[in-house]
Amino acid sequence: MPLLLTLIGILTLVLLVAFVRLDTFISFVLVSLGIGLASGMSVQEVGKSIQTGIGGTLGDLVLIIGFGAMLGRIVAESGAARRITDVLIQLFGIKHIRWGLALAGFVVGIPLFYNAGFIIVVPLIFTIAASSRLPLLSVAVPMLSALSVAHGYLPPHPSPSAVAAQLNANIGQTLLYGLIVAIPAIVIAGPIFGKTLVNLKVTPDKDLFDTGDVPTAKPSFTEASGQRLPGTGISFFVALLPVLLLTTFGPLKGALPDTSPLKTIVTLLAEPYIGMLLSVLTAMYALGIRRGQSMKAITKDMEEAVKAIAPILLVIAGAGALKQIFTDSGTSKYIGSLLADASIPPLVLAWGIAAFIRVCVGSATVAGLTTSGIIAPLIQSQTIKPELMVLAIGSGSLMFSHINDGGFWLFKEYFNLTIMQTIRTWSVMETIVSIVGLLGVLALNLVV
Repeated sequence: MPLLLTLIGILTLVLLVAFVRLDTFISFVLVSLGIGLASGMSVQEVGKSIQTGIGGTLGDLVLIIGFGAMLGRIVAESGAARRITDVLIQLFGIKHIRWGLALAGFVVGIPLFYNAGFIIVVPLIFTIAASSRLPLLSVAVPMLSALSVAHGYLPPHPSPSAVAAQLNANIGQTLLYGLIVAIPAIVIAGPIFGKTLVNLKVTPDKDLFDTGDVPTAKPSFTEASGQRLPGTGISFFVALLPVLLLTTFGPLKGALPDTSPLKTIVTLLAEPYIGMLLSVLTAMYALGIRRGQSMKAITKDMEEAVKAIAPILLVIAGAGALKQIFTDSGTSKYIGSLLADASIPPLVLAWGIAAFIRVCVGSATVAGLTTSGIIAPLIQSQTIKPELMVLAIGSGSLMFSHINDGGFWLFKEYFNLTIMQTIRTWSVMETIVSIVGLLGVLALNLVV
């Protein structure tokens, strides 16, 4: 019965989100209510479970995602993202431009959420394609594949951060392993796959392509005031500071003895939300105040960034409620006992469940968070590193984006493609990212 209720719940969630088009948060709450009551929980127990799930899931995750959004906005608005991209493109030259774009997309994609990153880099893609005379899609795919990988694999992006929190995975280790797995995924789905698209002719909007008049974020204060873009060193340093802090102080905390006078400081700096806070403060000064922007303007930008992530936080909250219902109703324990005896390797199983939900629902975030609630018992019953499980789920959540995914339509409309062209390019790229990500996780599982 618990397994049947779970299947009905997932199918109902798919129906509500993908076909009824009901708000995702409301859909999660309704499905949580239904599964809880059908499992024999009282109304009071269901209500308490939902509240506990929402509060427990958000917790310090609000800080990580909130600070991440603020950092991304400052990096974008200051012109640092543009500086990073320009430098990498100049470094690689026209001959190896696809590799430069892939690296630029990855560096920019670490602090920026996917949609914001997409809007920032699209004008650059059009400009580079026009100046280099390279086919547009062969230039676009390397950069956008890197953005997609960062979105699906790496904290502080919402889905991997939330899945890591639900599975009690170490954020720093997840980021470190994610960087390792990301390299082959970007290489294959980006420059290598992008090169196969050189003969695919597309006719984007002439106004967009010829003039570069692509809808984008509001002009940065540097551009508006005629000031120069930030320097190369400070742009890279601020964008990569969360990576440096999360991957340095996490391992260092475990290496220091408890008697060390540095233990308290290192332990504090190893907290993901502290690392993100320091990164935001650094960005505010180095990319804002130091370059003449007022604190009022910086604060306004950060407020807008937080507003933009509110819907994402609600989705995460709803997924937390569903996970808690699975736990309190005994469904997770029952499913865990079944999955523990399954012949499918746990990492492959997690990837497959996430991929299935992704194809049905379209949202990578919903796919990742729903899967983590189902697969959580495996972390206790088997010796699987939770950090690798996060990456397996993240890879699966990117599988075959198609017409029910907003990213699919964003790509289609900006590049003026037919649906079949979009499937041949965007959907295939996302599928490559997903499959190569799984293979990378399985390979990493053999050595860590």
